[in-house]
Amino acid sequence: MVPFYERNKPAMDKMLQQFSNFSIAKDSKLTADSVYLLDIDIPDTREEKTSHLLGISCSDNSVKLFNREKLTLIREYSEHSGLLHGIRFSHTNENVLFSACSDGTVKCWDSRLSSSTAAQMLKGFPSNVFISFDISCNDSLICAGTEKVEDDAFLVFWDARNANETSASKQPLGVYSESHNDDVTQVCFHPTSPNLLLSGSTDGLVNVFDLNKENEDEALKVTCNSDSSVNFIGWSGQDYNQIYCLTHDEGFYWWDIAQLDTQEPITLLKIQDSREAFNTDFGSLDYLTGGFYNKKAGALFVLGGAHTGNLYLMNCQADGLHYWCDLQGGHSSTLRSFYWNDEDQSLLTGGEDAKLLLWKPKAVEKHVMGKDSLKMTSSILQRVRIHSNSSYKIKPKKVKHP
Repeated sequence: MVPFYERNKPAMDKMLQQFSNFSIAKDSKLTADSVYLLDIDIPDTREEKTSHLLGISCSDNSVKLFNREKLTLIREYSEHSGLLHGIRFSHTNENVLFSACSDGTVKCWDSRLSSSTAAQMLKGFPSNVFISFDISCNDSLICAGTEKVEDDAFLVFWDARNANETSASKQPLGVYSESHNDDVTQVCFHPTSPNLLLSGSTDGLVNVFDLNKENEDEALKVTCNSDSSVNFIGWSGQDYNQIYCLTHDEGFYWWDIAQLDTQEPITLLKIQDSREAFNTDFGSLDYLTGGFYNKKAGALFVLGGAHTGNLYLMNCQADGLHYWCDLQGGHSSTLRSFYWNDEDQSLLTGGEDAKLLLWKPKAVEKHVMGKDSLKMTSSILQRVRIHSNSSYKIKPKKVKHP
């Protein structure tokens, strides 16, 4: 088999040249020393229009809207009574933003309104504590994952259509309750198929659901085992028929679910500790933050770093994670969040140093003052458990593809 890099050499060479010229185009630092950035999102730009908005969630339980190019604060929403666990813009309306909270609600914000009150609130069930959520690519469904309460861990679903047209709160359509037996730390809808949902949990399982099926048992297409607590999940591949997972103990797993109906193994790569496998002269790898699939290069990349602030971009191949380039001189502590914009090939990063940085190729580099890490350990990380089951399992029942 021809190595991946050789098959995609022109696109990969071009991207490597871009990243080697990456520098800080804009920067912003939150004024409060005790605040750092948890999540970053920008509106969908697939309809050939560019939005100026950028949303971030912060450790002070606020959602902040920024101008994406200038990194200047536009508005702040602070009506959250618990910890924030993710923000997402609507895919069809660039002015609508959702946030999930540990108080069992998902709130909808409309940036066109002068009010700082949520346009709508989606309520879970009384015992729900949300720690993850996502919205489908056509804005039809919202799903939130819960902490385990007694013996229950849920995937909760709402109809997301017309979510901002009324101030009344919406009740859930229903839940999945049998597929995970511990905290659902991640949920991620397929980028182009609104019926496909990926979920991950501290139970070590990564599940793929077809939501067009009538019940949870039929909806569960495949279950992969990461052997550890799931920290980050995503879709990759030319047709987004691959899935990958980063664990809380810095493991990396990559599966090809297109191989389900073949005799080929679905596991493409399994690394139990990426810190031991990372080899570079630029410094040690302390953690993995997440990954993204670059459509133009046709490649999966993983972003990690050192607690001193250095960031490392790694290219994912069948024989391991390969050092690609490093981004230095920006952050001074651990990276917590990022957003890769495939349209203009730019990168947004946010960390425990309360800094928001925009990286672009051949940008005019700016000096950014450092700030010490807050060294706050997440509640999820404190509950990490290691598992040693088989790397994946397929449901005995043959799945019929729609």
